[in-house]
Amino acid sequence: MSTPESVVTAGMHRGTTAIDWARFGKGLLAGLAYPIIGITALLAIWWLGGWVIASNPDTEPFAGFAPEPAFARLLELIANGYVLEASLPSLERIGLGLLWAIVIGVPVGVGIGIYAALREITHVPFQFLRMISPLAWMPIAVLAFATWDGAIVFLVAVAAVWPVLFSTAQGVRRIDPLWFKVAKNLGADGFQMLRRIILPAIGQDIFAGIRLAVGVAWIVLVPAEYLGVTSGLGYAINDARDTLEYDTLAAMVVVIGVIGFVLDGICVTLIKRFSWHHQD
Repeated sequence: MSTPESVVTAGMHRGTTAIDWARFGKGLLAGLAYPIIGITALLAIWWLGGWVIASNPDTEPFAGFAPEPAFARLLELIANGYVLEASLPSLERIGLGLLWAIVIGVPVGVGIGIYAALREITHVPFQFLRMISPLAWMPIAVLAFATWDGAIVFLVAVAAVWPVLFSTAQGVRRIDPLWFKVAKNLGADGFQMLRRIILPAIGQDIFAGIRLAVGVAWIVLVPAEYLGVTSGLGYAINDARDTLEYDTLAAMVVVIGVIGFVLDGICVTLIKRFSWHHQD
């Protein structure tokens, strides 16, 4: 015989199960169905554009931009190793550029976040330099560096340093001043304060800045590789354009988008990892 308590308990379990299924359904919709809908819409627009190009006699030579020839060519390029061969130099260059951006941007960001006088002194020069297109430095980079690779890494670093710097400075300014007072009262010196308070507190801000920097640097990288290099994704795009291989060009555009999406996903994971609200 069921007691009132058992009925209530069973009802609560059924209610919990219903709520869990509802949450599961919403999570599945947001995590799987919505992206599929978005990708399908993008492919449909791409297919429609390719159909319009192929239907017009004046633009018919550019029909290789359509999804079908582009994906067919992409499979060929993956199979023969061309995608990997083109991607590795680009990843190396953007990696070095981001490394320099972090090495410069994080310490300077910490400095202007802590010292108000330094922040006021650098505000106008930094804002002025930030507004200059990284590609505008291309002639100077070519003159200043002995190799094309060095010039490209410089351009990537110039593009990436500002998001890292300003995000770091903003993170430092958000730290509760009471933390510094407590650390001083406990006898912490400057290095200990940096290691124990500042860097752990701004980890999320640093990676948020790196995420923005990756987006900017990835955009700058492709035209930067139009310089004298004979490798990389930008070179592959330029070479496909010159040889009128529009299916290859479209395929490499897809590769650039996929790699950029993966890099952004890595940054998002790091941001969540260093979030104070992260739960293990």
